[in-house]
Amino acid sequence: MGKNHVRIYSEMDGVELAGISDVDRERVEAMAAEYGTKPFTDYKQMFSGGLDAVSIVVPTKLHKQVVLDALEAGLHVLVEKPIADTLENAELMIEAAKKAGKVLMVGHIERFNPAVIKLKEIIDEGHLGKIVSISTRRVGPYNPRIRDVGVILDIGVHDIDIISYLYGRKVNSVYAIAGADIHSFEDHASILLRLDHEFAGVVETNWLTPHKVRKLTAIGVKGVAYLDYIDQTVEVHDSGWVRKAKVEKSEPLMNELAHFITCVDSGKEPGTTGEEGKHALEVAQGAIRSYKEESLIEI
Repeated sequence: MGKNHVRIYSEMDGVELAGISDVDRERVEAMAAEYGTKPFTDYKQMFSGGLDAVSIVVPTKLHKQVVLDALEAGLHVLVEKPIADTLENAELMIEAAKKAGKVLMVGHIERFNPAVIKLKEIIDEGHLGKIVSISTRRVGPYNPRIRDVGVILDIGVHDIDIISYLYGRKVNSVYAIAGADIHSFEDHASILLRLDHEFAGVVETNWLTPHKVRKLTAIGVKGVAYLDYIDQTVEVHDSGWVRKAKVEKSEPLMNELAHFITCVDSGKEPGTTGEEGKHALEVAQGAIRSYKEESLIEI
């Protein structure tokens, strides 16, 4: 994922890609040469080089320390999702950003998917009426690079965040059924969310399906919307029509990084705050606890 951040920053107007840090010297030197920037194997050395902002794209368990070091160096921070490995560490990061007066944005990339942005408009404008259920299906083959977390924290957290975002409400409770068959952590999960005690969210996710699927269904009292994250399409069905929404397709990560740079320039709060990242993490961890304890977890 870090390679994609590097590529996009290198293409952005008004942005200077001042450096890349990675513990693999050969890899970081090759990438720095490709993108005409400086390589570092010690990220602290890079942080001390007069930067304004940084993307932190490291294993989740390392997020807290690298983010705290970046904030201490006076940098604005975009950290990939999930925000941290524990709620305590997430809170430390959020407080440090407030104290430093710096932007802390969490990389929940699907918020910047044009199809999600369009569906949010459709819902907020009342075209579907009151939304009563949102269900998602995010499945596909296992990626061997994912070793430190299971499927819930790696990809299920995307839909936990999106369901909360589309409703404009926080999750109150979570129940999950999951298991580990090909991975040391859970590799398949079915997650049921309750929001404001009467709204439902359902997340199906796994690393077992041989083909990639990323879809969402929003059910309202006046109609149903079908969204495809990959194709960036939204189709609305009601009692009289089937309509395809006009979606201006674009790369979600490009949109996300452009938003981050705008927040750095303007000082405005990002669309995906540390608090929102913390809530998604709390729900995801609640889902993990739920399937292990076979119980409903209040958030």
